[in-house]
Amino acid sequence: MTTARLLRTVARAGLPALAAVQVVPVVSALGPLRRRVLPQLSGRGRPGHVALTFDDGPDPASTPQFLRLLADRGVHATFFLLGSQAHRSPGLVREIAAAGHEIGVHGWLHRHLLLRGPRATHRDLARARDTVAALTGRQPRLFRPPYGLMSGSAHLAARRLALTPVLWTCWGEDWTARATPDSVHRTVTADLDGGGTILLHDSDCTSAPGAWRSALGALPRILDTCEQRGYAVGRLADHGWPRPSAPAPHDAVGA
Repeated sequence: MTTARLLRTVARAGLPALAAVQVVPVVSALGPLRRRVLPQLSGRGRPGHVALTFDDGPDPASTPQFLRLLADRGVHATFFLLGSQAHRSPGLVREIAAAGHEIGVHGWLHRHLLLRGPRATHRDLARARDTVAALTGRQPRLFRPPYGLMSGSAHLAARRLALTPVLWTCWGEDWTARATPDSVHRTVTADLDGGGTILLHDSDCTSAPGAWRSALGALPRILDTCEQRGYAVGRLADHGWPRPSAPAPHDAVGA
């Protein structure tokens, strides 16, 4: 579902004031505007460093191949895991953590948060966070919403759960059936700069079947390009994330 269609759906549902509170943060999905207006949400970090991030895993068919490639290159990354996928592959979650990679949460299911209320959003994020914490022994601190769509409810839930939302500055459009290693490399590097955050996908659970192969094929060239441009590559933790924030309130979750 496109952002425009989501906005029309919310508008037709009525309650314009409530809808406005929920929908205004959707600006986070508009990459060029977000990078200018909300640089922190875009994952801007240390100059000279690039954060490498992956969404939608873990997937036993694909994630281990990314882990092997990263180990061969001596690179650590941040993996934003779906709670439902983590629950299905607990050993793989532990393998990601044991390899020194950072783990954030991508929600329990890959659903638009824009049409979900505060209680459902909080439940979704809390379930994913608690699943990852139980499997790794470490509480995740970062959150990336499905489709990059933040909402008023998502901001509130993330704050109450001590999760910092972070998106990206460049992506590979690697989820489509037409993506190739060349197209992914070209799309990522067109917007790549020091301090930026790259988004790729290590799973096709929400993408075209086998789409992850385009990201895997492009990854060595992306790392080579970063090296040629003088950028170190690593986790968001190495990028200066999460940024310090005020303590989360402890009031009850609204309906």
